[in-house]
Amino acid sequence: MDVYLSKRLKIVTGDITTLSVDAIVNAANSSLYGGGGVDGAIHRAGGPEILSECKEIRTHRYPDGLPPGKAVLTTAGNMKANHVIHTVGPIWHSGTQNERETLANAYKNCLILASESNIKSIAFPAISTGIYGFPKKIAAVIAVEAIENFLKKNILPKEVSLVFFSESDKNTFITAVEKSKLSV
Repeated sequence: MDVYLSKRLKIVTGDITTLSVDAIVNAANSSLYGGGGVDGAIHRAGGPEILSECKEIRTHRYPDGLPPGKAVLTTAGNMKANHVIHTVGPIWHSGTQNERETLANAYKNCLILASESNIKSIAFPAISTGIYGFPKKIAAVIAVEAIENFLKKNILPKEVSLVFFSESDKNTFITAVEKSKLSV
């Protein structure tokens, strides 16, 4: 485990669905009905309660789907976490469609929702770096900048984890952040 930002940011390798934190973040698709990657794993691990709450959100708040960069909260169902914060990251289009800003907003809006919901610990996957094609090195810098900026001004969450499924992805992330000379 690597620790940064006065021990408030941890970078780890593991399965996000098994963590004992107040909330895990789902890199969802806009339908909120599950899918592949992290999204599918969270829906499978959490069980039908998550899908049920996502359907309610779609019916009452976002009938056209959750827009990229926004965030919503549900139960975590059968997982150790108490909540899931669903966010939709941007699909990478060579950086020509405000992808960087949308990704930063996804992280920021998850953190705002966590703070408003009295969530003390939250774990993020690498949003948009899978099938959505966001370059991992660029995403790393955006994620840490967004987290750092939020934590400087807010007490909650007290602990943020960035969770990577592979050691190589974790190392790519750490190297990109260190090269960016962020104050981590």
